[in-house]
Amino acid sequence: MHGFTGSPASLRPLADHLASAGFRVELPLLPGHGTTWQDMSRTEWPDWYAEAERAFLRLAADCSQVFVLGLSMGGSLALRLAERRPVAGVVLVNPSVGSRDPAMLAVPLLSRFVASIPAIGDDIAKPGVTEHAYTRTPLRAVVSMTALWRDVRSHLGRVTAPLLLIRSVTDHVVDPSSAVAILSSVSSAERTEHLLHRSFHVATLDYDADEIASLTEAFVRGHS
Repeated sequence: MHGFTGSPASLRPLADHLASAGFRVELPLLPGHGTTWQDMSRTEWPDWYAEAERAFLRLAADCSQVFVLGLSMGGSLALRLAERRPVAGVVLVNPSVGSRDPAMLAVPLLSRFVASIPAIGDDIAKPGVTEHAYTRTPLRAVVSMTALWRDVRSHLGRVTAPLLLIRSVTDHVVDPSSAVAILSSVSSAERTEHLLHRSFHVATLDYDADEIASLTEAFVRGHS
């Protein structure tokens, strides 16, 4: 699952790698994404989660095991699936389940008067690379994302599947508090954190993309 205001382009190389390795892969486009930020303003987190769940169910209909992977806000969706569905494992890349940014406290009020703010996309160290995210961030959708975060955090103890959390040391979008909350709250007997030192937030398109692909493939094979 891709991130907030992003698109499947951010995960396409990883999906292609896993498909070439012999795995069946779903890479859904979340509602409100991939078109215009105005479209996203008309969606809420249950819409995004419903599409993630549909992708899970399509795989579960034909596969004996299903692993979930999420980038950024997609990590919240992956965790919510793991809280409610029998997933075989969870891979998270710079996942978000909260924020320490004090400016977030003003978003609910600001969203009543301002439709959007400048974009948060393309936090990538590697030059000339884009995730094809929106050029504006719809504030109504931000408010909905914070509701998703609260829902996911309140049920993290339900996550029992093996978990691999891959995190960039330098991330200008998601602060480390999300990783701390996840690793300290899930009930997974196996939970591993792997740090990336060359990539920013969209690490799946950055200098460490090949490392992420290798780690993910090894994790899935190791639990299949």
